[in-house]
This record gives sequence, structure tokens and C-alpha cells, in this order.
Amino acid sequence: MMKIQDLEVVLDADAGLVKAIDGLKLAIERGETFALVGESGCGKSMTALALMRLLPENGRVTGGQVHIGGVDVLDLPEAGMRAVRGGRLGMIFQEPATSLNPVMKVGDQIVEAIETHTALRGAAARAKAIDWLRRVGIPEPERRIDDYPFRMSGGQKQRVMIAMALATEPDFLIADEPTTALDVTIQAQILDLLKDLQREQRMGLLLITHDLAVVSGMAHRVALMYAGQIVEVAPAAEFFSRPQHPYAQALLRALPAGDRRGVALEAIPGTVPPLWLQFEGCRFAPRCAAAMPHCATTLPELVNTSDTHQVRCLLHKPGVPAAPERIVRPELPVPPPVPARETAPLLDVQDLKVRFPIRGGLLQRVTGHFDAVAGVSFQVARGETLALVGESGCGKTTTGKAIVQLLRRVAVTEGRAMLDGQNLFELDGPALLDARRKVQIIFQDPFASLNPRMRVADLLEEGLMALHPDLDAATRRARIERLTDQVGLRRDALERYPHEFSGGQRQRIAIARALAVQPRLIVCDEPTSALDVSVQAQILNLLRELQRELGVSYLFITHNIGVVEYIADRIAVMQAGRIEEQGDCADVLARPQRDYTKTLLAAVPRLVTA
Repeated sequence: MMKIQDLEVVLDADAGLVKAIDGLKLAIERGETFALVGESGCGKSMTALALMRLLPENGRVTGGQVHIGGVDVLDLPEAGMRAVRGGRLGMIFQEPATSLNPVMKVGDQIVEAIETHTALRGAAARAKAIDWLRRVGIPEPERRIDDYPFRMSGGQKQRVMIAMALATEPDFLIADEPTTALDVTIQAQILDLLKDLQREQRMGLLLITHDLAVVSGMAHRVALMYAGQIVEVAPAAEFFSRPQHPYAQALLRALPAGDRRGVALEAIPGTVPPLWLQFEGCRFAPRCAAAMPHCATTLPELVNTSDTHQVRCLLHKPGVPAAPERIVRPELPVPPPVPARETAPLLDVQDLKVRFPIRGGLLQRVTGHFDAVAGVSFQVARGETLALVGESGCGKTTTGKAIVQLLRRVAVTEGRAMLDGQNLFELDGPALLDARRKVQIIFQDPFASLNPRMRVADLLEEGLMALHPDLDAATRRARIERLTDQVGLRRDALERYPHEFSGGQRQRIAIARALAVQPRLIVCDEPTSALDVSVQAQILNLLRELQRELGVSYLFITHNIGVVEYIADRIAVMQAGRIEEQGDCADVLARPQRDYTKTLLAAVPRLVTA
């Protein structure tokens, strides 16, 4: 068993001492999947780093114990911890792009882990690395094992991280958003693999994720975290069928689905409070629809509501009515009808082809070409959302980048991409700058796309200064402050740097940056993949609102079918650089015609609530 008792972690910050984890208690048995869920910034990833003793330089453990097999790993010297880390306790990190060594081949990184923690060496270790790359779904593993990370897509890098963590066959595995960057078919494959390993090796799994559908299909028990504390613990089936904390109930109502189209999602108002505050009452009270006057002044304790269910809420104190009787679901606003779209498309892509050079030899001469996109055609009308779905590596992101002219120096692009009657592939100089006012992109990896040396205010203002030089400083500041509110960030975030935020918070910054110049078309490359469900609801509501008010169009690249059902008007299914099927969203999802589409939809995890 891995037992965590009264764990406390603090971070030194400019604003003061941040109590990132406050009295955490968890117990995970061998062979059990324990899910830790909650909003971005609640302390989930910090919990994982504390267990691995990989806290940032400004962080330290100030109390508690972490026992693995009866040994408190917090008391071990670093040399002893290196034997535990990767051997008995493995970890899949949230951001593979920053966790893989960019100057080492992916195979060398996996072999290094295998040789450090197992008895295998040389050719045997390499053979095992190839086998694990195959098991996690990397195509042509014998060839791809010698690739560098930059040659792989975001989903493929995530699979390499998973292979590296599992190849050492640890007793316990901490998986921090392990399937965030994966499409549904590979996600299903990875989750099945984790289940098989648990049966074979009795591996304990701490699953940190915001995908509640994955949790409902994987976890035995669930802990909900908020502002550094656990607020509810229950068996998974009971958590989803009978949630007792107001926060848990609100999260489940925020999930997008096809039957909620046309209705605003129930986004939780406000944000997670800053953890340098001295809390006098319930930390969720300012955002809670069921808050009572004494919630602001009385600290709730984690109480047992049954033998298997614990809740941190004053509604469950003796003499207070049960939470479901007290919580009144607010009336959700019904959006005004979407105006009729014009027949002429805003974006018309015809026979798009993108070819990347293959280089080899000492001088890295071009020896061939790889067709990443092989003749793609589609249209996006004004005020329309076209969802582009498919497996990782099928060419979705490459298609988006080609449209916004980000591949000119690295690839050969053929075909047409007509935006308002102008072929984007033929524009240059002032004409291209003018087009960039109309089309923007939200990148898949927010950490890699944000300049680490710039404050958030400068990142958001940079595009306005370049593309809207007519705006004065006061107008620019007002616009970025309004955007900060819209994407669910506090105003003090404007004066901080990207590394000071969680992955989900960085994604909100990236979304705000794309929205700042008020474009007519936004290429959204997995814009909600790193967001928890409450913030995802805020962002989806925001995107729908902007579409109604401004008529903005979206090319929405995603693998989240729930989001597609909620926001997309039409859908295009992509495989191996080609579009296999496209049409009205409801028709394609209900009556898919191609075998590939059927396979893709069959792999989508569904939330089980009963």
C-alpha cells in the first residue's frame, strides 16, 4: 500500500507563502486505480511532484509522511530516492514536450530507464523499448525508436512518456493527465494496457485527470480536490451517481454533450482562490450556490457520510439537511438563436497537400518527402464550427498550421486556402499581415507557444500592438483585462510569467491571446484538452457567445467527441492525411458510414452515472 498522511507542501512566491497542499490523506492499494480530480490550480500535479520528490526549487514539504511498503520516502536520502523513483514509483508527466530530453533519441531515453531499474542491458533493453513503443501504439517502432522528440506529434510524445514509465514495471504509477494529448482510439488502447498491467502485476495507479468519463471507466475510488484540500472521497460508482459536495455536483453538470446544444453549460463562477490566503471558512463558499452565512467563517472537516464516502462540507454536519435537498440548480441562460449563416464560405480549402522533406546523410541532404496531408478539401462558413477529428498523427494539426501560414519554411504546400476570396498561400508582406488579423490559432501545447520571458500582459498585448497599431495603451489594457475575466483567470495573472501557471491555466492564456485581435476565423488545435470540465464549460460558452456576437468561425481540431457533439455544426473525420467522411455533426455521429469513423466513435469513453 501507498499511504499518504497529513501531507503539507508550501511554495515561496512573491505574494507570500503558498500552501499548495494542506493536510492531504490518501491510501492506495496495490492493484487499485485511485483517481484525483479537480480544477486546474487545485494542487493535483503538485501532489504528484511531492510524492516523487520533484518539487520546484521554491517548494518544500513541511509536514506529513508518504509510506510505500512501510518506508517513508520523504525521509530517504536522494540516493535512496533515485532507486524508488522510476523503480517502485513511476510517473507519467503532464507535458511530454517539456519532460522528454530534446537532444536524446526517444529510444535512448527509454533504454536508460530500463537499464537503470531492471537487469536488462544493451540489445535486450533496446528490444524491450521497441516492444513498449509498439504496445503504446507508436507506428513503425523499429524506425521511430531512433527519432528525436521534435519529430513526433504531441500525442506520440505522450505515448513515449507512457512507454518509458511502464517499461520499468513499477509497483505504483502516478499518471498526471496521461491521455490528455491522445485521440480516443489510442486512449482506449492505453487505458486497456494499464488495466492489463494492474491485473498482471497488481500495479497501483494514482490517476490525475480532468476527464470524468475516463475516471468513471477506470477508477475504483475517486478523490475530489479543491484549493489544496480533499473535499470528497468515494467509490467511483457512488461518486458519479450520488455526488454529495456542491462542487462535485456542479462539475458533473458542466460536462458538454449533444443533448445540451443550444443551452449554456453550467460553468462554475469565479476561480480557485489564491492559496497564500489565510482561510477562515469553506474555500469553495464564494462560488457555491448552496453556501450558508456561517460557511464563510467555519472551517469544514472531512466527515464520514457512510463507511466508504467522505465529504468536507457543512451541509453534512448533524442537524443540517442533506446536500441534495439544499442545492438549488440555477436557471441556465438560454442563448439567443444563432443567426442564419451566409451561403458563401469564409474559408474554402481545396486539394491541400503538405509535404515535409526527409533528410539523411552527413550533410542532411533531402532524400525524399513525407506526405503529411494528401489532398484535403473542406469549407467553413461564416459563423460555423467545423470539427476536424482523427487519430494522432493523421495530419489535423498540420492542416491547421498550413492554413495560418506557419509551415512556409519547413514544408512544401500545394492547393488553395481561400479566405474571403484571397488565397492565403499566395499572400506575403502587408497582405499576409492583414490576413493575420482575420485568422488566428490556438496551439495544442500552451507551454511551448508562450514566450517564457514575457509576462502574461505583454503576451496578450503583443498581438494587439502588431496587428492593431491604431489602439492606444488604455484601450489595449482594457481589452486584455476583459479577456482575462472571460477565460477565467484573476487579474493578478497579468503580471506573472507562464511558468507560474498550471497546464490548464496556460491554455487559458493561449486562448485569450488568440481572441485578443478579434479574428474572423480561429483554428482551435485541442483548445480544451488541458482544461478541467468547469473551465472547459467557461471556454465553450465563451466561444459560442463570440460566435453569436461576432460571427467568428472555428476550425475545431479535437479528439473530445463530447465537445464535438456540443459545439460543432459539421464534422470532418481525417485519417492518414485524407478526409474519410464529413457532413452534418449529428448525422455523422449517429449514422457513420465509414468503418474508420465507426471504430473511432466506438472508442469514445462514456460517463457512467448509475
